[in-house]
Amino acid sequence: MTIDNGTSRREFLGAVSAGVAAAGALASATETAAQGATPVKIVDFHNHYMGPSWTLTNLANLPPAARPAWEVTNRNLQSQDALVSSVESAGIAARVINTPTAFIEDADGKAPAGAITRINDQMAELVGKHPGKLYGLATVDAFSGDDGARELTRAVKELKLRGVFVESAKRDLILGAKESRPTLAAAASLGVPVFVHPLTDPQLDRRFARSGRMGVRLARGTINNAALISLLEGGTFDELPKLQVVMTTLAMGGILLAGGFGDGSGIRSDAPALTRRHVYVDTMGLHPAVVRCAIDLLGADHVLMGTDWPIVVEKSVPERLQKAFAHCGLTAAEQQMIAGGNALKLLGAA
Repeated sequence: MTIDNGTSRREFLGAVSAGVAAAGALASATETAAQGATPVKIVDFHNHYMGPSWTLTNLANLPPAARPAWEVTNRNLQSQDALVSSVESAGIAARVINTPTAFIEDADGKAPAGAITRINDQMAELVGKHPGKLYGLATVDAFSGDDGARELTRAVKELKLRGVFVESAKRDLILGAKESRPTLAAAASLGVPVFVHPLTDPQLDRRFARSGRMGVRLARGTINNAALISLLEGGTFDELPKLQVVMTTLAMGGILLAGGFGDGSGIRSDAPALTRRHVYVDTMGLHPAVVRCAIDLLGADHVLMGTDWPIVVEKSVPERLQKAFAHCGLTAAEQQMIAGGNALKLLGAA
């Protein structure tokens, strides 16, 4: 969908609504087309791993009903065998993995001393054992000023990690704040992508969690959206023209907002190539209408396959992805871009 300045808000929202409705109407045709689809190399960009040496703290404040599911998730999160075997069982070629410190932070949101350096050393060791199957992102505190930039530089130049994982916010700071600029500048200079991940904001979580699991996702998505808008509206991309960020699907609201209004029009697929190079989004959820929306707004070359393993364990990934592709009416080249080509290009592994 192309949105120009003359398109009314009603027309824009109507087009989005029509796309969602079409997902149901085309279900049978989509399934038929997917059955004859050409296989693609799938690289999952959105995966987490902690390793067995860490003491996880994420169960502390969970309600009793939520603990059993998270105990299973934590076992997978700390199992190298589960990670490696999941590549084959999911029917994919490779996973891009990251290590969020949120799983090991104390009640005040602080990770153990020296945790980030240790995380990155362990990540480099892990991916070194599984070349071509696992790709590692460095973990950095993006709000630590020059310290974050130095650790990212070490992780990329010495440890050969291929990108960086950062949280959308920290306390009262949002990504794009001056404290985060050194890390973002280092990523731009090194030519590595920045994966901008949601996190749990205490205030939003208290309000939204009353609505259950969807409310929790909405709270986390709100922070992810805020980070995107901060980067767009705060001049970060103007200051760092080579910066490339990957947002999660939870930031789709911000992408829609930016694509339909204001200066965010520069991220749209109809913008000149030099102005739309900054923002990518993953396919978490693998819903055909959401994938179609992401492609219409950003272009097939700015969408990456991602599932959020092991928080979400997607089954039949190739089949579900092909159904989404069939619904979107993509060419073989566009399908391969989204399945894995875009991710490998961003990581410098194409």
